[in-house]
This record gives sequence, structure tokens and C-alpha cells, in this order.
Amino acid sequence: MAKTAADENFPVGSWLIARPLRPLVHEFYRFARTADDIADDPNLSPEAKLARLDEMERRASALSPILRPHALELLMAFRQDARSVSMTNWDELMAYCRLSAAPVGRMLLELHGEDRGLYAASDALCAGLQVINHLQDCGEDARLLGRIYIPGALLEDLQAKASSLALRLALAETVASTRLLLEQAQGLRDIKNRRLRAEVAVIHSLAEALLQRLSRQDPLAERVRLPTFAKLRAVTRGLLA
Repeated sequence: MAKTAADENFPVGSWLIARPLRPLVHEFYRFARTADDIADDPNLSPEAKLARLDEMERRASALSPILRPHALELLMAFRQDARSVSMTNWDELMAYCRLSAAPVGRMLLELHGEDRGLYAASDALCAGLQVINHLQDCGEDARLLGRIYIPGALLEDLQAKASSLALRLALAETVASTRLLLEQAQGLRDIKNRRLRAEVAVIHSLAEALLQRLSRQDPLAERVRLPTFAKLRAVTRGLLA
């Protein structure tokens, strides 16, 4: 089933974003969500996925000029997904996140007129969010799509109903590396726009809470997510930061 903004771990163009900018954020999300759903469709062949992503590239010409270059970078990542390219090490995963996640943060910074000097911190946060999603979905990605996003993991281990010792070690190492990404994202406290800074603080707080759960729970044995109370607590912590 295709995801919507309500299904995401983190807010997408929430009320914290200034009202005039929200339509652009939602436009970008719809484009990205459609392309991602194409790349993740288990019923399409790689060739069919790539053909549809080529059509999405043509559709990108209708996007706002401020959105278009970032959307085109996302399509490069979705083409990797269409070919079921798997990650064998952390550097490969970070290169993938540079295309699959970083464009979202860079788009938001540009949309708000923020300094490009914040790109490194934004890239770190977006990569961290992407890896958290991969940790949550690692079993499903392996079973349905034959993909590996967890460095050091084996496909047969990811297709099991519970994590082996080797997989638990790979997951723990990935969680630890993701914590470093969230630490690198602290530079986003220098965002000038108050509303965007609050949105980012909430997202960062939610990411920390999810990562803490992923350090304790087995994503193959259960869906790791934040209960409503834990989510509200993380949002409040972010708003008060």
C-alpha cells in the first residue's frame, strides 16, 4: 500500500512551516512519494520501473524551479532502487543517502533562504532519518524487494523472522553510526527562520526517540515505532529545545 504524509515517521510540511511555503513542500512530497512508490512496487519489473521514472523526470519540468533540481537528484536514488542496488558498506549507504535524503533538507533550507553552510548538518540529519527508515523496514525490504540497506547484513538473515547474532551486530553498528549523524545535525540550531528551526528540532527529537527504540527492539520480530505518548513527548521536547 502506498504511503501518505500521515504514514511518515516525521512531519511533512506541518503547521510549523509558514503557510505560504507549505504548498511547495507538499508538492515536493507528492512528487517524491509517487516516484518512491514506483521504485518500490514489487509487481513491476526493473525495466518498467525505470520507464516510469523517466516519465517522472519529464514531469519534473512542471515543478517550481526551486524544487526541480532537488527532485531530479531524488530520481537518481530511485533509479538505484529500481535496479535493487544493495549497500555493502557505510560509505555506499551515505552516497545513496546523499541522493535519496539530502535533497529534501537542502530544498527546505533553500526555500527558507537559509545559508548553504548549513548543508552539511542538514545532510547528516536527512541521512540519519533515511537510515532509521531502513532499519525499521530492513526485513520487508529484503523479503519483498531483495534489497539490503544495512551494511554487513546478509539477505538470508534479513529474511528471517528474528535477527541472528551476526545481524544484531550489524544493526547495532548501524544504530551507533546513525547516532553520530544526529550529533552532526546539531548545527541546524543555527537556522535563522524560527518556524523551520522548530520543525527541525521536532524531527531531530523524534529521530532520537526512534533510534533509542531501535537499539533495544528487533525490527525483524516486530514493527519498531513510537507509541502516541512517546511521540508526543518527543515533539514536546523538540519544541522546548
